Amino acid sequence: MPNDSIPRRVLFVCLGNICRSPAAEGVFAKLATAARLHERGVSWDSCGVAGWHAGDLPDSRMLEAASRRGITLTHRARKLRREDFADFDLILTMDDANYSDVCEHAPDKAMVAKVKPMADYLRSMRYAYIPDPYYGTADDFELVLDLLEDACTTLVQDLDKALPASAA
Repeated sequence: MPNDSIPRRVLFVCLGNICRSPAAEGVFAKLATAARLHERGVSWDSCGVAGWHAGDLPDSRMLEAASRRGITLTHRARKLRREDFADFDLILTMDDANYSDVCEHAPDKAMVAKVKPMADYLRSMRYAYIPDPYYGTADDFELVLDLLEDACTTLVQDLDKALPASAA
């Protein structure tokens, strides 16, 4: 019998869904696939609290930085939808503004409980949030990927321990 408290559907959220959240989705996808979490019912997606870039691929600088790490980003930007609160078990935000915005869109308090800061999963790096690299340098994009690799590694390890072994 599955444990319903284990999040199996994960949504990563940033402002425009072209830098941090698609990178988080890509990093998580790489690590979760290697851990075979998809075979155990884990799925993932990303979105933004704003819809400015709807339909766009991730920022070219993030695409390049991720590619150098063997991470492929193919997600098309989309805006957070009301149904995301029902469709996902864990909603991870990149910074305090994203967290507040997502909580404000939650249909009820029970749904707010699904929203957590991505930085809560950081273990080896000390940051209170995942900074937005959009107006920064190439180093800022690398830092974001470092932070996301740290946080996603923790998340994948937590899920791997919590989920029953694959029947395959």
